[in-house]
Amino acid sequence: MELQLRISGHHYEELKKHLFPGDGKEAIAIALCGRYSDETSEILLVHELTLIPYDECSVREPDLLQWSTRSIQHYFEKIGSTTFALLKIHSHPNDYNNFSKTDDMSDYDFFDSAFGWASNNKPHASAIMLPSGEIFGRFFFEDLHHEPINKVMIVSDIIYQFTTSKKRCIDGFALRTIQAFGEQTYEYLRKMRIGVVGCSGTGSLVVEQLARLGVGQLLLIDPDTIENKNLNRILNAFSTDVNDNVPKVVVLAKAIEKMGLETVVETHQVNLYDSIKALKALAKCDFIFGCVDSIDGRHLLNQLASFYILPYFDLGVKLEANGQGGINKICGTVNYIQPSKSSLITRSLYDMEDLRASSQYRKNPEEFELLRKNAYIKNINVERPAVISVNMQIASHAINEFLNRIHPFKGENPSYYAASTIDITEGCIINAEESSFMEDVYLKNKVGRGDMTPFIEMSELIL
Repeated sequence: MELQLRISGHHYEELKKHLFPGDGKEAIAIALCGRYSDETSEILLVHELTLIPYDECSVREPDLLQWSTRSIQHYFEKIGSTTFALLKIHSHPNDYNNFSKTDDMSDYDFFDSAFGWASNNKPHASAIMLPSGEIFGRFFFEDLHHEPINKVMIVSDIIYQFTTSKKRCIDGFALRTIQAFGEQTYEYLRKMRIGVVGCSGTGSLVVEQLARLGVGQLLLIDPDTIENKNLNRILNAFSTDVNDNVPKVVVLAKAIEKMGLETVVETHQVNLYDSIKALKALAKCDFIFGCVDSIDGRHLLNQLASFYILPYFDLGVKLEANGQGGINKICGTVNYIQPSKSSLITRSLYDMEDLRASSQYRKNPEEFELLRKNAYIKNINVERPAVISVNMQIASHAINEFLNRIHPFKGENPSYYAASTIDITEGCIINAEESSFMEDVYLKNKVGRGDMTPFIEMSELIL
């Protein structure tokens, strides 16, 4: 079984500051965690954090810690009435990269008590942070046996992954990526599971690049089949696919298989609003690329990214016609969204009226047209022109931003590139840093909430 832990950048920075205050002594924190669970995976998602005060520790030494559970009594009560999990995380300021015998005894006592309170038999976890910021840990099960955490992922301006898996052999294919971005980046890519929602003009270009970079697993989601109008912008699509009514996800999956680069592909020919199964598969990913036009689709992905602590790239392309057969404006935007920070809505990409109109169009296109004609609902552009050269530029920009998050190579911190608008008509790129946007307070409170009913608190999504 795959065992993972995910932490938002906000909570990670809190942990580092508390666990290493500069006195060379151990410190501890307890997190309340949401869950992702399926037949093959358990993922704990840090939702809420309690930093155990130093003065509540009866012993604090470089290699020994004794502390009171007084500050987390409410957590024990919470796991008794919900599906939340507990994460116990402490520091090893001496850089010892293993659990000590003292840690073993402390963990057994703590989790024996935790399972006594818990309303279910699902696992909890213990972890250690080293001075470098690296985290490793183990899951504890009801019979108190434990298993190592396979992957710890920190979702911040930079994506950190701490894994226990072995390195792969370096071949000729891998060498090119390694020369450009380093061996660690190649290892990250081979171990990553990335979801791409929307496999049309921009999405097919994103998929092509990810596959040729050597990403280990790709999840492709799109409800549509290849149409004649798609042939000028979807890679690997042919007129025979139009005649045979082949799904877009199948066309791309076959192309990846022919590459022979060992990328595993999973496809879902669905609209996300119609498939909890596809949404759960997406929540299991390490990264999401949203290549959708609809506002409600983008809203759904933003919500999912917060609840399951996922880094999310949103891609948008805009061509403004001049009404005389020409174009006034050609531009595209790449937004990087991370949990606990701003969202697409606080970045003013849309408002609640836009969202309501988009939702109405999805649910009932005929009624939407009637409401729009009578000015009862906001007008939205539901059919956008697209040109492959424009899509190619935006998709490539997004992939380079993605690489900059796992292996920073630009002169400035990745936080300076939270949003990039590529104005092709003016020949410029305008970047915006994360601090220039408002936090989404609602979603910040939902970070790491994980599995629940209704799914991600959206009433039309029922598990």
